[in-house]
Amino acid sequence: MHRQIAGKLTGRATKWIVLAFWVVLLMGTAPLGAKLIDVQNNEASSWLPQSAESTKVVEELTGTVSPNDIPTLVVYHRSSGLTADDLAAMDEQAAEIREIDGVTKAGVLTPNAARALASSGQPAPTLVSDDGQVGYLYLTFNFGTNGWNDIPDAADEIRDIAKIPGVTVHLAGYGGQAADAAEAFEGIDTNLIFITLGVVIVILLFTYRSPILWLLPILSAVFAYNVSAGVVYLLAKYADLTVNGQSQAILGILVIGAGTDYALLLVARYREELRRHDDRHEAMAFALHRAAPAILASAATVVVGMLCLSFAELNSTAGLGPVLAIGVAITFLVMVTLLPALLVIVGRWIFWPKRPGFGSHEPNTTGLWAKVGERISVRPRAVWSVTALLLAAACLGLFSLNTSGLSTEDSYTKKFDSIKGQLLLTDHGLSDSSNTVQITAKTDRIPAVEDAIASVDGLGAPTAVKEIGHGRSYFEATIGEDISSTAAFDIVENTRAAAHDVKGADARVGGGSAFYLDTKDASIRDSKVIIPIVLAVVLIILMVLLRALVAPLVLIATVVLSFGAALGLSALLFKHVFDFAGSDPGFPLFVFVFLVALGIDYNIFLMTRVREETINHDTRKGSLIALSSTGGVITSAGLVLAATFLVLGTIPLVFLAELGVAVALGVLLDTMIVRSVLVTALNLDLGNKIWWPSRLDQGAAGTPPPTDELQESRV
Repeated sequence: MHRQIAGKLTGRATKWIVLAFWVVLLMGTAPLGAKLIDVQNNEASSWLPQSAESTKVVEELTGTVSPNDIPTLVVYHRSSGLTADDLAAMDEQAAEIREIDGVTKAGVLTPNAARALASSGQPAPTLVSDDGQVGYLYLTFNFGTNGWNDIPDAADEIRDIAKIPGVTVHLAGYGGQAADAAEAFEGIDTNLIFITLGVVIVILLFTYRSPILWLLPILSAVFAYNVSAGVVYLLAKYADLTVNGQSQAILGILVIGAGTDYALLLVARYREELRRHDDRHEAMAFALHRAAPAILASAATVVVGMLCLSFAELNSTAGLGPVLAIGVAITFLVMVTLLPALLVIVGRWIFWPKRPGFGSHEPNTTGLWAKVGERISVRPRAVWSVTALLLAAACLGLFSLNTSGLSTEDSYTKKFDSIKGQLLLTDHGLSDSSNTVQITAKTDRIPAVEDAIASVDGLGAPTAVKEIGHGRSYFEATIGEDISSTAAFDIVENTRAAAHDVKGADARVGGGSAFYLDTKDASIRDSKVIIPIVLAVVLIILMVLLRALVAPLVLIATVVLSFGAALGLSALLFKHVFDFAGSDPGFPLFVFVFLVALGIDYNIFLMTRVREETINHDTRKGSLIALSSTGGVITSAGLVLAATFLVLGTIPLVFLAELGVAVALGVLLDTMIVRSVLVTALNLDLGNKIWWPSRLDQGAAGTPPPTDELQESRV
């Protein structure tokens, strides 16, 4: 950003225009952002690409089996055994449940009704365990495409009805899991944001050592989040952008974390310029002129990195990219327009009790990071070699990382109602009849397909065959395993292998477990495709920004090493400390994208300052000046971002808890070790060679900018 433009944004009159613009925009978008949860789509079936086999089955069965059907189980348990009165009460409650809005016309299947069907020779599931202690009702919800949002109310109605003295009742199956997921994300649009803001405020209080300065970055972050949420709402409602609870949670975290990082960098530079300029408007013009390019490069890296997710097959992942890119882009605009306007409006007193007076001493030149730089400069090659070896050793923890997926029971950090119900069914030998495979094939080859899958272990007896038109029919069979377990995936794969082997049948296998299996396969594919794309894009951005080749390659290598170390250490924590059963297949991709996009931020902040100082000094001296000048603010920024991502752990989902821990750990490694020690040591060791093939590589510092722009050296 040119200094003239920066000056216009923070002029005596334009600062009020900038403030008015954002206030008006906030008033228009905040009400929309508050409704973002209403347009979430958390159904797994909507996340898969059209090419997935389970998606093709859904399309085939449209008109015969609604894709919005939500099989639900009401599980009853009496340790001494369910009595005849209990079963009769279940029949009565089933009649009441049948009247709940959203329960399909098929009604509610009870244990007594199932026994009557079985005695008449009709196929029926077993709804009471052999020991008589557990029984369940089977029903199907269908609320149309808005099913996710209506499930919690229907679940509460069922719980109010299903009460028998001495009997424990749990809601399980698809419907129970959906209700629990809704509980897990309950209040995500407000509670998570308040917790995140609270954490950031505490860190800013310690960073700024001012009881009031934190208000402006936080206020700006609130503006950025509300405007972002409003824009995302419009795109989700009118442009088919996929938004789910997970992406909304990460949006809030990223906007507040990244926004605070940008604010820290800008405020630190503004504080420097206030010591050099008597007029605060002029000081802000210079601060924006010097800080905005680094902030822009940082934001652009994150935006482009997030947009790379659009290449994902999974619609949920592909949708996450634009959601986060929008958030970061708007955050950048807020932090380089609204925040500077607010700072010049309030004046120097906002820094109380340590106001940066004109001509006062700049403390960074003798601070902690200046001393760290001096120590590294003694033997830089030994420092970076040892640091790299330690990070490489941490990467060995990757051998402990299990990304085969999580069962329903292992997907949450606490035991929800649906999990308790599922465990009761498993412990008492009952299969979850809501979990089935749906098999479609040419009608004349259906008998051959039935014979082929009969030998698949873990698969129940086929249901009656139904025609779906165009010479094709379908049937279902129950899977006696948890819907998202490895055992269920094995059954689906074996079923597909058997069905596909039937010549001329053109058989396809879908259903709940098939959806999760296809999701896993798509996640693995996405990691292989997107990770190289992100690396290539970030490398190009760094080459353009630093106008060199060696420096970008070195920075990419350090970030990848940091990613491996963070993932390795996280895997050890998950296994030996948190006792998590494993990780989601998409976990490494999410961690990689966030750590590369965000981790490179701190290197950008450092290296742009190194390059700026190299114009007046050589690279080695410029590196020490840059470290002493940016060390404190980058460390603070890292703490803020790490703390905000750790807030994801307040949501009782293992995936988000693991993501928060891994990203937080990676960010801390980036700021405390990679950026401050490893990169600085490499700069000191390589010297001007780091800028090859630019003119700076040849040892000739560039011509210093005119004094009317620099005013004085950074030293």
